[in-house]
Amino acid sequence: MTDPVLSGRMVGQTHLFPVRVYYADTDAGSIVYHATYLDFAERARTEMMRLFGLDHIQLLKDHGLLFAVRSCEIDYRRPARLDDLLEIRSAVTHLGGASLHVGQSIWRGEEELVQLVIRLVCMHFDGRAMRIPVGIRRDLQDFLTEKAD
Repeated sequence: MTDPVLSGRMVGQTHLFPVRVYYADTDAGSIVYHATYLDFAERARTEMMRLFGLDHIQLLKDHGLLFAVRSCEIDYRRPARLDDLLEIRSAVTHLGGASLHVGQSIWRGEEELVQLVIRLVCMHFDGRAMRIPVGIRRDLQDFLTEKAD
């Protein structure tokens, strides 16, 4: 079930997702640990897909598929700190036959802290790659920010 308060919101084709930095997210210097940004980005992508009507459990149950991270590029620009309120901005930038790319950035107010490019692959539960089904492709196409190849 989608809860708009918990799932963030769409502004145009960009998903905005708020995250507060907790003590557990930081290192001994109260700076967000580098791998935690990947957790923040994962949460935001999951909620973005949920707002698209593509809940992970439903995708597996109805289509026997899941989206898995194939690769990730991350550029750390500035550190986030304990108690910061962050916003993860996510947008679908590419839709291939069996792949999906999501551009993400993490902001503190008007300051961009981190940029990520995530490449997802559509796959069967057993790990074999599969084409994105037509109906799901149609749903994703509505949110695509750049032209597909």
